[in-house]
Order: sequence, then C-alpha cells, then structure tokens
Amino acid sequence: MNSINWLHLQTKITANWQKLVAKSLMLLMCLFIIGIQPASAGIKDDKYDGNIFVVYAGNGSLVPAKETLAQALAEHRSVIIPYYIDDSKDCKEYAPIISEIQAFYGRAAEIIPVSVDTLFPNQKYQPTEPGYYYSGAVPQIVIFDQSGQVVFNKKGKVPFEEIDDKLREVFNLLPRTESLELKRRSSKQFSSQLEEQ
Repeated sequence: MNSINWLHLQTKITANWQKLVAKSLMLLMCLFIIGIQPASAGIKDDKYDGNIFVVYAGNGSLVPAKETLAQALAEHRSVIIPYYIDDSKDCKEYAPIISEIQAFYGRAAEIIPVSVDTLFPNQKYQPTEPGYYYSGAVPQIVIFDQSGQVVFNKKGKVPFEEIDDKLREVFNLLPRTESLELKRRSSKQFSSQLEEQ
C-alpha cells in the first residue's frame, strides 16, 4: 500500500510539474506578445520597413535588376541608375518617380536600382560598376546613353519632367512641348487593338 501511495504521489507531482511548465511558457508567450511594439515606420521618416520600391511604389519588379551595368553597357543599352537607401525619407518619397520612369522607359532602357548600403566607400570601382558613379548622396539618378556616356547625373529628388526631358533626348523623341503626353495604355485598349489586327 505504501508503494502505491508513493507511485500515486510521484504521478501527481509529475502532472503538477508539467502544468506548471505549460503555464509558465504560456505566461512568457503572453508577455512577449504584449511587449511587441507595432511597426512605426512610414514614408515620412527614416525608419526601415522594407524595400522602398515594393512598399511605396508598388513595383517589386525593379529589384533585383535584370542585368548588371557591365552587361547593359556591353549591349549598348541606355541605363538608368537610381541610388537609394531603404530607410531614407527622401528615397521613400522618390520611389514612385522611379516606378513612373520604368513605366515609360523600362523597355527601352535598363533600370538598375542600387542600394548604397551595398557599396563600400574604400573600394576602388571600375567604370562598369555602379559604385564608380555614386557621389555620396541619395537619391541620385545617373543616366547613360546607348554609347555608354553619362548624360545625366543629379542628386536629390529630381522632378520626373527633368528626367523625361533627358530621356527624350537619349531616345531621339520629340520634346514634351511638341508631342502628346506619354500615357500608358489600359489593358483593355491593348487587347482590343490586338483583336482588330
């Protein structure tokens, strides 16, 4: 009888110990969840909250770039390099402009967004590497023509119209004052034109 009581007591202690551990883990998990602060990053601050092109421009197709600068220059393609940092207010606000540039010129030019966090300040870069053209401020836009010459290099939030004017020169398009405004076709217009042909 004494051994049965001892076995019963041991079983009870083990069950109570398991309940105590489970309750302690549950309490720790609740405290952890309560202690989590909500993300407070936004477009008007310098806090990181994800890739700016995905979060603020709705354009995840910009990163990673399809080609390197060396490849695009070797193919005699025009190149647009926007330098950015994901946790910069100015870059966050500028991301939709880069997306707009891609909408109009993405097929004609290679757009290679470069996060300056990936550039090393003490490294020597070659002219076929994006680090060679970075001037130490973001956002920065560099445009190469088809011959590989830099035709535009500006820091700050450069207006779309200024970039558009330069790209119209690069692609030998009429100036904005002499041509209709560039507009994207809706998918309905595009498909109806295909049906007519």
